[in-house]
Amino acid sequence: MKMIGKILSVSELNVEVLCYDKSLKVNDVLAVNIKNNIYKFQVVELNNMIATTIPLDSVIGLSKGIEVQKISEGLSIEYSDQILGKVFGPYGNLIDNNVIESVNKRDIKDKDLNLSEINVDSDILWTGIKVIDFFAPLSKGFKMGLLGGAGVGKTVLIKELINNVYKSLSSNAVFIGVGERSREGKELYDEMKESGLLEKISMVFGQMGENSVARSTSVYSGLTLAEYLRDEKKQDVLLFIDNIYRYVQAKSEISSELKRVPVENGYPTTMISEVSEIEERINSTSNGSITSFQAIYIPADDLTDEAVQTITSHMNGQIVLDRKVAEKGLYPAVNVFKTTSSLIDVDKIGKLHYDLVEETLRYLTRYEELEEIIAVLGIDELSSEDKKIFYRSRKLRNYFTQPMFVAENYTNIPGKFVNIKNVLVDVKNILDGVYDNVPEDDFLYIGGYDE
Repeated sequence: MKMIGKILSVSELNVEVLCYDKSLKVNDVLAVNIKNNIYKFQVVELNNMIATTIPLDSVIGLSKGIEVQKISEGLSIEYSDQILGKVFGPYGNLIDNNVIESVNKRDIKDKDLNLSEINVDSDILWTGIKVIDFFAPLSKGFKMGLLGGAGVGKTVLIKELINNVYKSLSSNAVFIGVGERSREGKELYDEMKESGLLEKISMVFGQMGENSVARSTSVYSGLTLAEYLRDEKKQDVLLFIDNIYRYVQAKSEISSELKRVPVENGYPTTMISEVSEIEERINSTSNGSITSFQAIYIPADDLTDEAVQTITSHMNGQIVLDRKVAEKGLYPAVNVFKTTSSLIDVDKIGKLHYDLVEETLRYLTRYEELEEIIAVLGIDELSSEDKKIFYRSRKLRNYFTQPMFVAENYTNIPGKFVNIKNVLVDVKNILDGVYDNVPEDDFLYIGGYDE
């Protein structure tokens, strides 16, 4: 390391450095060594001889006039097979008491895909989860918004997706916790370990108690791990980001500290470009794909919020987990009316699948109307046609529940991976009245009906 300048001023998220090295660039990492304590900062802005930097950790102990060094490498993380089964901090350091033997690191902001590398003609990625494959099918490289609060089964769904995709494709996954609560992160780690999924996943956490730099940087570190699996291992990777909205919040805090004028609602003027920078790294190539599930917090339940709109503009669909569905004991607790996918198109999934989705939604919409009528007048007042719709809809609702492999220890029901062809046959038979004489409970927590 070589000396490049001195500290001019210090605040919690802003350290100004007077530089006498003109080779300094944005994203370079600087450091100060005080009594064997290393303080690091990343350059975010250069104005003549003054570098504006953001500290990676606490600034307690720093003061004006201290000499600053430049570190030869930027922020980097392990880039090898050893990433699996490990839990990283936002700056590439291990936080799970593990050790990496041979170090092979890569800069976390070093990857940009050329247009020629991106492959948009990807295959459909069948998950074996009936409600997702039917109502919101995925394609390799898809970006899927995952909306749902605590206690609606989000973690179980994430674990099942990892399990099923690994079984069908022998591919691994990356989980990024952005602003994750330490307790929730530890629970996820323990559950992955108990389910035998830990060796199939790599995890990065920028925890809620850390500063905004750490929280925003965790996304880049996680993307680098996913790119290793895609480009070097040539896999179709699953990427989970929880919560992508907190990345925008962290960037807003940094922007405020740097005294940059925000747009409406306090978001930074660079929000669109920063979200795009993240989303453009999540793509398919000829080597493999990164399929992402991004949890999106909706502030004040306002779907028109600028940050939410910016994030969802990059999504190919959304899966909405609903507490009202969970309260009925129906898992996965997916709200099928709010769940969408750009693959729901005749040319992409075929006429049969498309027509069945349309008809199923028509039945379930009418079912909700009939529930209100029955609550007032009773079921005997329904026409024969409405009675058919009512009973068939209840069978459909039950059919889209599913026993999960990762929940076998709790439910004592063996998990099921259901082929989409079987799903289409079963749904068509329910709609056509083939199973009118079958009790609705026979459709609850099964795989395919023939099983």
